[in-house]
Amino acid sequence: MTLAAQGVLLSCIITNPDGELRIEWKKLNAGTHLVYFENHLRGDLADRAEFRGGSIYIYNVTRKDTAVYRCEVVRKEKGYLGDVAVNLTVQVKPITPKCAVPKSVPVGKTAVLTCNEHEGYPPSTYTWYRNGDILPGDPKSNPKFLNSSYKIDSNTGTLRFSVISKLDIGEYYCVAENNAGHAKCEPQRMEVYDINIAAIIGGVLVVIIVLMIITIVIRLAYKRGYFAKKRPPKGYQASSKADDVDYVRSDPVDNEGDFRHKSSFVI
Repeated sequence: MTLAAQGVLLSCIITNPDGELRIEWKKLNAGTHLVYFENHLRGDLADRAEFRGGSIYIYNVTRKDTAVYRCEVVRKEKGYLGDVAVNLTVQVKPITPKCAVPKSVPVGKTAVLTCNEHEGYPPSTYTWYRNGDILPGDPKSNPKFLNSSYKIDSNTGTLRFSVISKLDIGEYYCVAENNAGHAKCEPQRMEVYDINIAAIIGGVLVVIIVLMIITIVIRLAYKRGYFAKKRPPKGYQASSKADDVDYVRSDPVDNEGDFRHKSSFVI
């Protein structure tokens, strides 16, 4: 186990080096990859590692180097000699976590604060602070937080208030920590405000009054005939032709344009 950006030695000590030996190193991580073969370093270690008499020294290790490495030794005259496995864990310090704190929350509502980062290895655990004081896992264990109703998930970094009160006002920040180190986000202030019931009721009453006024105006307009259908203008006469009366032209001997009304009806 080592920290990132440091050097580490993968040791493979051969107690009986007599005879001609063939040494191979393999990286066992999501498959098998040759690291040292035919007297040459290979893969991503070729430019940042050194072979030292059976062992491998890696400069500037990274999280990607975390794996199980196996050294295999074969004596060419007698065959397989033995092997050794080295479990390398590279620890990475957390980076500054991303924190989300609501700016204001009404009294009695729920509130969720989040904190996370994904670069640290092993995975970080999280601790929340308010006004510089650490929030205990159980709020009942500290008089300062006795009346708070929160729960903390130290693995995900979630701080959840089920029923928030004005006692929860303050500046909050979170610390991400693992064996390699820790990092924190900048403090963010959360306010808690009262819900103005009187203003809500007043607003509802105003809406009701406005609707009543609109209804009264519309009814008066109907009574005064503003919405009645338009009547035909004076002097307009409807056609006197009856629906069932047939008008025919007079005999050819009559003057052109002379029409008479016959008493016959067409049914």
